[in-house]
Amino acid sequence: MAERASRDFDKLFNAEYVKLARLLYRVTGDTGRAEEAASEAFWRLYHKPPVSAGNIEGWLYRTGVRLALDQIKKDRRRTQYETLGAFFKRPASPEQALERTEERARVRRALLKLKTEQVALILLRADGLSYAELAERLGINPASVGSLLGRAQEALQKEYENRYGKP
Repeated sequence: MAERASRDFDKLFNAEYVKLARLLYRVTGDTGRAEEAASEAFWRLYHKPPVSAGNIEGWLYRTGVRLALDQIKKDRRRTQYETLGAFFKRPASPEQALERTEERARVRRALLKLKTEQVALILLRADGLSYAELAERLGINPASVGSLLGRAQEALQKEYENRYGKP
């Protein structure tokens, strides 16, 4: 029984770790911190699995996002985030690089004020997941994904505009 659980865990880890780390990278802007949060989420799953095994992936993603957001909150003193590197084209000038870095930091600060579920919806959708995949990953009713995502996007826009004005 324990050997089967270990194989199931290994299979889940191999299937989801890279996707989770990539998502958490979008939250933190730092590869090391993203990998650390992803590893911590898997560690928690291994040592203290959820009571209901119905949606392990959803639990894992929610836990990972919460851990990543907690890391950002602890590191508020940090003034500059690393650029997203290979995922984005390098800007043409230092001024553009600075503006992109500052914009990412503003969006991350606005995301910190949203509910964890809203952040997960926005980031997973931006990562290309369909509504059905969002529902499956986050354990929500597929018919509710559109309205929940719309509310999350509105909340992000409102928070951003309250902090920084209209883009």
